[in-house]
Amino acid sequence: KLEEFLNFKQLKTSLKEAILLDYYTAGFWWAKEMNFSLIQLSGFMDLLNFLLENLSDKHMTLGDNLKELGKAMAGIGETDSERTGDLNFFSIEQAKAIIDYLNISLFKHYKLYEYLFHSPREELVISNE
Repeated sequence: KLEEFLNFKQLKTSLKEAILLDYYTAGFWWAKEMNFSLIQLSGFMDLLNFLLENLSDKHMTLGDNLKELGKAMAGIGETDSERTGDLNFFSIEQAKAIIDYLNISLFKHYKLYEYLFHSPREELVISNE
């Protein structure tokens, strides 16, 4: 279903599509295991997409993308009278878990994702297998 939602048409021959599908699938199942509500799950998947788009489309460095993550998560745990960010439906504990997950899944491998998005390469397809 995620393959259809992401509109991946060349999954069997595109390394990029296969890696992105794997990343989004792993993120989805992690969020499900965290027992996120539907709105939290949607917000988390949107955050994954936002950070990957920053890398792929805007060519953001690791430092700049970390700053964007900080801005997106600003206000989590604050009361209604204080400034709140877009992701204020997460608790502080959930926000910490999200940051830990992003650290091991995206930020730790940032150079690899930069290579995936920005390095030209030849794709040799020997067979459909």
